[in-house]
Amino acid sequence: MGSQILRHVLRGRAGEISSALSAANPSSTRFLSRFDRSFSSSAASGSNLIRATLFPGDGIGPEIAESVKQVFNAAEVPIEWEEHYVGQDIDPRTQSFLTWESLESVRQNKVGLKGPMATPIGKGHRSLNLTLRKELSLYANVRPCYSLPGYKTLYDDVNLITIRENTEGEYSGLEHQVVRGVVESLKIITRQASLRVAEYAFHYAKAHGRERVSAIHKANIMQKTDGLFLKCCREVAEKYPEIKYEEVVIDNCCMMLVKNPALFDVLVMPNLYGDIISDLCAGLIGGLGLTPSCNIGEGGIALAEAVHGSAPDIAGKNLANPTALLLSAVTMLRHLELHDKADRIQDAILNTIAEGKYRTADLGGSSSTTDFTKAIIDHM
Repeated sequence: MGSQILRHVLRGRAGEISSALSAANPSSTRFLSRFDRSFSSSAASGSNLIRATLFPGDGIGPEIAESVKQVFNAAEVPIEWEEHYVGQDIDPRTQSFLTWESLESVRQNKVGLKGPMATPIGKGHRSLNLTLRKELSLYANVRPCYSLPGYKTLYDDVNLITIRENTEGEYSGLEHQVVRGVVESLKIITRQASLRVAEYAFHYAKAHGRERVSAIHKANIMQKTDGLFLKCCREVAEKYPEIKYEEVVIDNCCMMLVKNPALFDVLVMPNLYGDIISDLCAGLIGGLGLTPSCNIGEGGIALAEAVHGSAPDIAGKNLANPTALLLSAVTMLRHLELHDKADRIQDAILNTIAEGKYRTADLGGSSSTTDFTKAIIDHM
């Protein structure tokens, strides 16, 4: 019963995530289940398979990507993976280790799945995730957080969604040295990007019966940048009088989430705040290893991803938890309107975790990646 209820909730969350494109393009329909896309670009030529781009990623990425492929094969999901790996050298066309061909694959297929990617710190390389967001115009990161039946945490009633502006803010990548010992990083907030993400947030809140949208900010200190973001949110809020709108300072928001996450419904925020808050919310339900995520881009692109790190310390040891990438893959299936397949895989994941016999170490068990994956397949 618990898994059936959660399946209903998750399908609703998938619908909510799919409103991302609706906000930017009124002709588009549901967010994960119906993007404004052309199946002809994703259909493998000469077959009934749907072509999707797969970035296995770094560290544990290839292992958990293999779990996804095994589960998909067992469920007979009609997907043909087009795999792309991070290169060994900088591609001058992208200024990162991601090749131009890999980006073109996502543009052509319109749908993809991404494992964790690691960018060397302090080496002067362009972030791999930043490259994807910029080059593919992935303007919104949508991450639902909900309590899972059968997996006990401090909170039993978490049911919220974070919407993060994905292209600018502190992550614009504009840094320079003023003089020796002094560096400067530019925070970019634009009206266009702020209106786009705000419109999306209110649109899906209305479409999916959400009652409240909270704009998270620090405008009391950053009056110009966050002030513009709030101005855009207020402008959009006026068009949705049936949705309650509030503004919450980022530090107070963190405290309120930890005290009582039920106070929030939909949270929309600039880039850095979204990065922080979405991870905090993941902690409320058991961690990043249980949290699905999807990036929404212009032109109908949807790139689902696992948002946890590459965990190089356990890479190759058959210890990684593939749940986050599997649940993100489920959101990809809902985007493709393969709901029966999505339900079957999702139920198997939830039942495996709830049963408790096979869990990886991060979930309090001792199972290997292989055993956990096999248990999911056995539950299908």
